[in-house]
Amino acid sequence: MENKILNHLQIEHIIRRIAYQILEANVEEKKIIIAGIDGGGLDFAKKIQRVLKQISEAEILLCKVSMDKKNPLKSGVTTSMPADKYKNCSIVLVDDVLNSGSTLIYGVHHFLKTPLKQLKTAVLVNRNHKKYPVKADYKGISLSTSLQEHVHVQFQPKKDVVYLD
Repeated sequence: MENKILNHLQIEHIIRRIAYQILEANVEEKKIIIAGIDGGGLDFAKKIQRVLKQISEAEILLCKVSMDKKNPLKSGVTTSMPADKYKNCSIVLVDDVLNSGSTLIYGVHHFLKTPLKQLKTAVLVNRNHKKYPVKADYKGISLSTSLQEHVHVQFQPKKDVVYLD
């Protein structure tokens, strides 16, 4: 049985709020990197980037972060942007759902190999089932769910939705 957790309008409000929070934390920055984890995280990152471009004069760059989410140690983490392009920059690592924290922690680890001004994390849904010491600096909604429940995020034009089943 699916339960709708967030509808399109609610998600749009969350995206705008997170974009303003990111801007507030980076008000002096000339360049902000929005690094989306491939899949839902990249889709969410693109939406945040779109709003940031509307409200900020800073250069807002999108970086795709790729890894095998089931086995990030084996696959490694790669980015669409070379490290020298984000060196000494402010980065926001974005994913759609924070479950165990493994995807975010491996993404954070990858970026920490390069000197940065700051590194923050953003998620649409924080599930509170973390196995790793990682937190979302910006989050849309926090859910206390059972391990048997699954959060599904669907990003579709004008029909974004989050379900719990």
